[in-house]
Amino acid sequence: MITVLGSINMDLVTITNKDPLLGETVIGEHFSTIPGGKGANQAVAAAKLGAEVQMIGRVGDDLFGNEYLTHLRNLGISTDSVKPVTHGKTGIASITVYEGDNKIIVVPGANLQLTPNVVEEYKEEIVRSDWLLLQFEIPLESVEKALEIAHQGGVKVILNPAPFEQIPKHWLEMITYLTPNEYEAEELLSLYKNDQDVLNSLKDKLVITKGAKGVLLYDGKKEVTIPALKVETVDTTGAGDTFNGALAVALSEGNDLKSACEFAVKAAALSVTKLGAQSGMPSRDEVNRLQEK
Repeated sequence: MITVLGSINMDLVTITNKDPLLGETVIGEHFSTIPGGKGANQAVAAAKLGAEVQMIGRVGDDLFGNEYLTHLRNLGISTDSVKPVTHGKTGIASITVYEGDNKIIVVPGANLQLTPNVVEEYKEEIVRSDWLLLQFEIPLESVEKALEIAHQGGVKVILNPAPFEQIPKHWLEMITYLTPNEYEAEELLSLYKNDQDVLNSLKDKLVITKGAKGVLLYDGKKEVTIPALKVETVDTTGAGDTFNGALAVALSEGNDLKSACEFAVKAAALSVTKLGAQSGMPSRDEVNRLQEK
């Protein structure tokens, strides 16, 4: 069982062949509403790869919220712990895609109602999990509560520190793996640049995603770089979430960290070849076929 506690957003995606300057209006090429949010994205990535997944989160009692719950259930994800917020709005992310890359503005909406008290309500669900996936698009105090519950229950945790926030020192002992991108890793390491004990402990926890440059990890003896695959990039939205979901799946199946990262890199590579965060996420068969090549 993989539990994902995090954000649920509807992505409002605009594709343009010209990136507008401040105050400029341009004509876009295409617009879509696509289910997103880092939490739900990671849940979908894991479910598409064959894992048993439960989502803990909040949506609004609006059209987007109803649509999202149906979407998650159709993918086989348990939504027993996803409740609509009365008179609340589902979180949204406004995404502009230009030349294969993206700019994103997130309005949290109902995600802010995923409070520590709400997290406590789902203690039993968290403790029953093999892995817990967390991110930073929900209140930080709720992330801390989830970490405490998982730590007390012996549940392993992957924390994707995005969008980046300062990570308190006492959190580190409750986290199995941290999966920052290059920018987030630089910010994290700068927090503890004068604390060698923390830096040493981080070595075994850090899995740094570097986009087209692959993934950097420490295998207990040395740094190891797992190269990215060369693919035709259509949309990078959700690639990091695909990686995190796939990493949790591979680890839950008993793979070591290096093998799990190799699997996750392949899944992330496939995800950028299609439009949309979740719609681009590969199935297990797609990843298996890629591994056979």
